[in-house]
Amino acid sequence: MKAVVMAGGEGSRLRPLTIRRPKPMVPIAGKPVMEHILNLLKRHGITEVVVTVQYLASSIEDYFGNGSQFGMRITYSRENDPLGTAGSVKNAEDQLTEPFLVISGDALTDYDLTSVIQYHNEKKSLATLLLAHVHNPLEYGVIITNEDGHITQFLEKPSWGEVFSDTINTGIYVLDPKIFAYFEKDKPFDFSQELFPMMLKQGDPIYGYVASKGYWCDVGNLSEYMRANADALQGKVDIDIPAKNIGGNIWCEEGVEIASDAQLYGPIYLAHECKVKPGAIIHGPSTIGHYSIIDERSQVDRSIVWNNSYIGERAELRGAIVGSTTSVKSRAVMFEGSVIGDNSSIQDGAIVQPNVKIWPDKEIEAGAVINTSIIWGSQGRRSLFSRHGVTGLVNIDITPEFATRLGAAYGAVLPRGSVVCLNRDENRTSRMIKRGINAGLPSAGVDVHDINQVPLPVARYMIRNTEAVGGIHVRVSPYDPRVVDIKLFDQNGLDINKTVERKIENLFFREDYRRVYLDEIGAIEVLSNEEVTGLYLKGFHKVVNYNVVRPRKFQIVVDYAHSSTLQLLPKIFDKLGCEVIVLNTNADDASTGPVDEEGRSMQRLAAVTSALNMDMGIRIDAGGERIWIVDDRGRVLDGMKMLAVMASLNLRAHPGGTVAVPVTAPSALQHIAKRYDGYVQHTKVLSHALMTAASREGVVMVGDGRGGFVFPALQPAFDGMLAIAKLLELLATYETRLSEVVDDLPAYYMSTTEVTCPWEHKGKVMRILSEQYRERRAKPIDGIKIDLGSEWVLVLPDADNPLFHVVAESVSSEQAQALAEKYARVVTGLQQ
Repeated sequence: MKAVVMAGGEGSRLRPLTIRRPKPMVPIAGKPVMEHILNLLKRHGITEVVVTVQYLASSIEDYFGNGSQFGMRITYSRENDPLGTAGSVKNAEDQLTEPFLVISGDALTDYDLTSVIQYHNEKKSLATLLLAHVHNPLEYGVIITNEDGHITQFLEKPSWGEVFSDTINTGIYVLDPKIFAYFEKDKPFDFSQELFPMMLKQGDPIYGYVASKGYWCDVGNLSEYMRANADALQGKVDIDIPAKNIGGNIWCEEGVEIASDAQLYGPIYLAHECKVKPGAIIHGPSTIGHYSIIDERSQVDRSIVWNNSYIGERAELRGAIVGSTTSVKSRAVMFEGSVIGDNSSIQDGAIVQPNVKIWPDKEIEAGAVINTSIIWGSQGRRSLFSRHGVTGLVNIDITPEFATRLGAAYGAVLPRGSVVCLNRDENRTSRMIKRGINAGLPSAGVDVHDINQVPLPVARYMIRNTEAVGGIHVRVSPYDPRVVDIKLFDQNGLDINKTVERKIENLFFREDYRRVYLDEIGAIEVLSNEEVTGLYLKGFHKVVNYNVVRPRKFQIVVDYAHSSTLQLLPKIFDKLGCEVIVLNTNADDASTGPVDEEGRSMQRLAAVTSALNMDMGIRIDAGGERIWIVDDRGRVLDGMKMLAVMASLNLRAHPGGTVAVPVTAPSALQHIAKRYDGYVQHTKVLSHALMTAASREGVVMVGDGRGGFVFPALQPAFDGMLAIAKLLELLATYETRLSEVVDDLPAYYMSTTEVTCPWEHKGKVMRILSEQYRERRAKPIDGIKIDLGSEWVLVLPDADNPLFHVVAESVSSEQAQALAEKYARVVTGLQQ
């Protein structure tokens, strides 16, 4: 059997290590990672190999040649332009006339390839995927197979809410050449995103072989590269180490010199001709490249030093990586996660702080303290985006410098000359961060329309109805005044999708921003408040029937929560003919309070509404997106109750229409929809999924069960101001009071609880739940929903935190609570 080794990757997340070498050439335990793959193939009798190359292809071709020195026959297939995983293999179609194996040249593994090939032949499969269980499946393709091993479902790079298993695609395949008939040559095509789903849909024999033992690590980023090196030295992976173990888990190649009083604590790898001088201390797992020198009394702790480098007297490396031909001079210190590119020099006494990356050919002057990366700066975050956008503690996680880099990264994914709307809330923190972003965007050749401080629905509408191709809103978190959220929007005013998030994240962490020439720097234009709000109100007036509301003369208490909706709502209430008593109208830029104030504010609102015998009380959030309601009897309506009210009124007004709601919504909505010949469409719980649903045919309203409502007639985005107007319009149309609508709702009983779960166990829990409740599992939308007849339970992994949400509905409050607690115990037990 022949093998195809895919070696075209740039390794962008390994920069600066991969600026001058392709990813398959980064060394692990004395050899390029691709050499370990070739040795594995040879161990299983595969000696004919086709290597697909693109980025810095000559580096690979020069090192491996025709393969004769490795006892193999190697040919190369070059891509001039990226063709995707399947497209690059099709380039070599003429050499692959029999079943062949595909394996990545930049992953470290020792899987039993012979068993995979035998399994493929036994199943008479067209495609067999080697699968493995991992702790964090988010960066991989997640797979489910049936009892026979036939693949039944898979999803490429899911979010936590989409994870249905911890079984992932390792990128190792056995394929029949018949698969080439599915796609054309010289066109980009991907195995996991296009070919395999197509085969699954057509019912072709496509199987998954789950590795029962063995090691696999995608050397995809710097932390995984460090881990792969450590695992290799600790014997966790079965590879050929080209050195002699002299005891104490210390491997030495020829010519190594170790001073008699040097202290070495394995596992350590010392490549040929490297020198460890007197008094030096090395703690493993550490790797020292050939011809490198560890000078007197220096300390190397859990670090990697590449070839021809020098670690000076009393210098310290702690969890760091030093590239080739680099000097770390006397008493210099490199901390955890720091990386120095090739041919650089860190002068005496300099300090490189944690997670700082320094690009090749740089010199750090003596005594300097380097807090940010050279060239473009860096940020050592695990990931950039959360469910609320880019989020972090102000002036700790989110600093002005961070904001500038984020603006540059966002601008770099947009065409030059694009327009981005920039907006913020009233807080002085948001002003500072917004100005940082305002500097970063023009540096990438993007024009900025500064729309100042308007509610989020207005900003979204402005983007959607002007030439803007995106937008950014900066706010202090409604949940924690110490936290700032930066929300990024697409050309429709919706939250950017996962694909764009990943592009921005990759640019941000690669620190590879586009810097335009001086005559292409973007312009900044400040738009007047009247121009921005006027455009929004023009659209707003078209979708609200003021004439039906005015005769009702609603009496309302409104808590503005110090929000920017004060610019618009008084005008809207006046046009609706409402009598309004207002609370919390001071738009003080430092007035954001703790999250527990919301409960106290609703109690005050209920007391005032009831005491004054008003038609309702309304609180709108600081961004203008969500509302909370008190009815005319002084009852505070929770988010799900308000969702049921709005669904009932809207379906009554639009018989046969559809309301879109999250999978956490109660079954009472189905009964309401049936009452008006309408439909309920369930979506994922994240805001982006709900707003996307608003654009589907027949959808008249979307609600998130947390006070957020979307009315597609205006725009597919949450809008608390329009929700208020529509509520009043519908109550007036049907000449009913809010309390009467509430009393007419079908009864439902729900309970919610949380279960902590380490990140590394989340995928396993989802897989076992999916397997155990396969027969009773509802259609997969978000998390795992188990249909129990008259009751149901949803197990939903949190996207940002190490926990699960367990939501249950039953025939009584007590039974709903008992059901939620039961499955919380199940989730806890599955972590063991």
